[in-house]
Amino acid sequence: MIEFKNIEGFYFIGIGGIGMSAIALYFAKAGYNVAGYDRSESGVTQSLIKYGCNVSYEDDVNLLPHLFGNVSNKDKVIIVFTPAVPPENRIISYFRDNGYMLYKRSEVLGEISVNTDTLAVAGTHGKTTVTTMIAHLLKQSEVDCSAFLGGISKNYDSNLLLGDSRYTVVEADEFDRSFHRLTPLMAVITALDADHLDIYGDRNTMVDAYNIFCSKIRTGGKLVVNSKIRREIVAPEGVTCYTYGLDPAADFRAFDISHEKDYYRFNIKTPATIIKDLHFAFPGVINIENITAAIAIATLCGVKEQEIRKSVITFKGVRRRFDIRINRPGITYVDDYAHHPEEIRACIKSVKEYFGGRKITGIFQPHLFTRTRDHADGFAAILDELDEVIILPIYPAREKPIEGVTSEMIFNRMKLPDKRLLQREDIPVKLDVSKLDVLLTMGAGNIDALVGPIEDKIREERR
Repeated sequence: MIEFKNIEGFYFIGIGGIGMSAIALYFAKAGYNVAGYDRSESGVTQSLIKYGCNVSYEDDVNLLPHLFGNVSNKDKVIIVFTPAVPPENRIISYFRDNGYMLYKRSEVLGEISVNTDTLAVAGTHGKTTVTTMIAHLLKQSEVDCSAFLGGISKNYDSNLLLGDSRYTVVEADEFDRSFHRLTPLMAVITALDADHLDIYGDRNTMVDAYNIFCSKIRTGGKLVVNSKIRREIVAPEGVTCYTYGLDPAADFRAFDISHEKDYYRFNIKTPATIIKDLHFAFPGVINIENITAAIAIATLCGVKEQEIRKSVITFKGVRRRFDIRINRPGITYVDDYAHHPEEIRACIKSVKEYFGGRKITGIFQPHLFTRTRDHADGFAAILDELDEVIILPIYPAREKPIEGVTSEMIFNRMKLPDKRLLQREDIPVKLDVSKLDVLLTMGAGNIDALVGPIEDKIREERR
């Protein structure tokens, strides 16, 4: 148990991370002194500074604010870090060497949510979208919620939502087994594609970790599982398990789906009723599956049918999750966080469904050396489904280089004739927007820094 009593401040190492920043903002809004370090400035860190947080971008102990840098104050502060912080980081070494109270982000999130009814969403892809959808459905109803999101909601322009409700919606991160810190009342599992094999070693071990997460659900709680993976999930005794998806046998099922000009129309079957003629303006059939999971949780929380109907049509999405930046005759630009072959497959499928028959150019930045090594064949196969591809160097994140593992591993396996390898900084100059029809940028690294320059170039040259 983490004791917050008598604590004056929180310092976050990696404060610009989307999960870290939500917790930092939570404590800043609660009146605590909040500071932190990140490697580079971003829109997230700029937003935190506006809320009064002290953020630095140099790994320099001398830049620590007095409350955190003075060892005599170590019992007044809590240091929060992620497992992705390298051990050679000087700031975290200073705190460790001097006996400060250090906790992982997942431990702090678990402590914040322990006295609420936690609704946790896990899965190797889709969890950020589903988490944000659940939060929106509850927020637009009498039920309400608080939420710690893994992305910036476009409805609320934030990754932190606060409300007067017993429910707290959180994204359950499988990296470093962080989701084992949670004890949810209800949980969702969206997908079990092999990922984070640098942590788990193989997919079977990863699936075992998901089942340990399921065992953390409180007795009397609910588990909502994608029908495609139900056989691999062990529902603990005392927990009611439901399935969702497009499968006719699913407990919560979307059916009679039709694509109108700017939205989808469909029905949802629940164990108790049928919700007819829902309108959904967010692209991709995969997102109908996602909203079905969100409706399942909302229904189990007591959200009314008319409230669901109203909120489904108003859902705007999440930044960097099928984020349509420009959409006008002759030119469309979509940005997406997809960084695993199955996520990229779902993204490309959604683009083709929504913008059928058009030429699609993809710019992809691989994320992590280990993921590139483990899935090079999968990346190459799915990127071959595009019309034109530009591949950027690997974004290393927390990892050190692995000999022989580069973006060429993917590039050389691709059969697509129209492919190029470029440096990230070359894109704003070498991207010929006059030849673009649909542009798709994908990746979980710093490819997001290209979004603004690409938008500006398109708007300037394709007026």
